Order: sequence, then structure tokens, then C-alpha cells
Amino acid sequence: MRYFPAMRTVGVLVLPGSRVFDIAVAGEVWGIDRRDSGVPLFELRLCSPGKVTTALAPIGAMPATHGLAGLADCDLVIVPGRGDPRAPVPAAAVKALRAGRGTVAGLCSGAFTLAAAGLLDGRAATTHWRLFDDLAAAAPKALVRKDVLFTEDGPVYTSAGVLGCADLCLHLVRRDHGAEVAAAIARRMVMPPAREGGQRQYVEPLMPVRAAKSGVASTVDWAVARLAEPIGVADLAEHSGLSGRTFHRTFLAATGSTPGRWLQTRRVELAQRLLETTDLTVDRVAERSGLGTAANLRRRLRAELGVGPDAYRRTFRVAG
Repeated sequence: MRYFPAMRTVGVLVLPGSRVFDIAVAGEVWGIDRRDSGVPLFELRLCSPGKVTTALAPIGAMPATHGLAGLADCDLVIVPGRGDPRAPVPAAAVKALRAGRGTVAGLCSGAFTLAAAGLLDGRAATTHWRLFDDLAAAAPKALVRKDVLFTEDGPVYTSAGVLGCADLCLHLVRRDHGAEVAAAIARRMVMPPAREGGQRQYVEPLMPVRAAKSGVASTVDWAVARLAEPIGVADLAEHSGLSGRTFHRTFLAATGSTPGRWLQTRRVELAQRLLETTDLTVDRVAERSGLGTAANLRRRLRAELGVGPDAYRRTFRVAG
């Protein structure tokens, strides 16, 4: 029988309007017995001022396992986002957060709850990209970092939206229990084991719905199939049958991006997939993705994601 280190206590602050997804991520990471995969057993506490209604109406009231006092001796406190991140935070919850002795992590709009408790003052923080300005107003003494997946400043962590929550949670596991344990949990969750916090938030979609109804849809499909070829904006315009000026205007209206920017982003995304799923050298990845040279690939990845190809492959590739 294998030996596991002492149980780590993780508390989740559940407030009225808390987002079910954020609570579920914490449950997936720390609330399931995965000792058969080499993961230590954790104690997960749902701590609230009483029965609360979540942001997802069908779920209704969510019973807590502990009151707010249950947060006091937790090694880690997870603060989920709320449906209305600007809603008042109960004074008792503010007091409990300030009295905590361990690490505290705000998931997505949970950063607003940390701001209400004064925990972001003088610290770097992030949140979902659509809430940057609101967080800056709610926490004027904080340094709001844009386009990162998560931040770490002393014992306080914050994350970007949705998948950034899972990235941060796995990072916290990796910090305290090592890469092997984090990778084991990630495999069970069927997700990459790690993305570095300095990577940027992904806010540009491949092809918005409106593009499918536009005159450039066939050109988009044509270009995606030929990213490794030396095609440029002029080639896209020629394929569309439109004049250069008309094509640029139509493409921007359809995709929300200029043709040159769109083409560059698609090539970076292809390079990401090749780094994640193949053993190709960096030079070959650059060629296959249409970025040309390893130097250009490194430059584009650092500009788009904040990391180089070697670091990206090392931390983002799915094991097995």
C-alpha cells in the first residue's frame, strides 16, 4: 500500500451567486479520491454563510459542508467568481478572507471578492478580459495584468476566465505536490497538464459565426488548408474575387480581424498544435505552420503567447 503525505485542506468560499463551473473545477482537482493514480487525498470544504443560491438557477440552493469558520485553518482558499462580480460581499466573508493563514486564489471574477476584502491592494491581479476595466475600478491599488492566464503575488493568486481557472488550480497542485501529481490529475480531467501563467488569454475566435454567412467563407477554408504555403493577403483577396480594398473591408466585418492578422494567428495556432502533438523539430514546425524559420516561430510565439516553443512544448504537450 502506497504512502501519501498528510491531507491538504482546501476551502471553497461559496457565496450567493457563485459560479457553478468554478466550484466544479475545485471539486475536480481536490474533491475526488485519486490515490489509485498517485494523487494524495485532499479534504475539500464548501464554506458559506449558510445555504446559498448559485449563479446557475437550476442548481438552486447548495448546501455547505462548513460555515465560514471552516476557512480559518485551510492551507488553500479558493474564491469562485459570481454571476454578478460587483455584488456586495458579506462582511462575514470579508472578515474570514482577511483572517486566513494560507494561500488564497480568486478564480475568474472571484478577483472582485478578493478586491472587496482588500487582498489585491499593492498586488498584481487578473480576471476575464472583459472585466479588466471593472477590476481596475474595484481595486484601484492593484496592478491589473492583461492577457495572462493567471497571476501570483505572494500568497494571492488570480486567474482568467473559465479554462484559466483550471490552469491556476493545476499550477497550485504542481507548486505543492510536483509535476507528476499535477499531470496525473490533468490526465483524469483530459486536459493539458500545464500552461504557464504568462501565456496570454485567447480572445480571438477562429471564425465567428457571421463569417460563415459572408463572401469570404470559402477563402477562409481555402487559406486554412494552405497555411504551410507562402500565401499572403494578396492571395486571399485574389481567391475571393474581390478588389483588395473591398476584400479587406469585407473580411474585417466578417471575422473581426484584418486579413494579415488573421493569417498570422492561424499559423501560430497550427504551430501550437504541432508542438503539442508531434515530435517535429522547431525548424520543421516553423516550416509546416507557414512561419518559415525557427527564429520567426520563436518571435511570433513570444509575441502572441509570452513563451518560446521549447517552453510551450514542455508545459503544454499532453502526455501520451
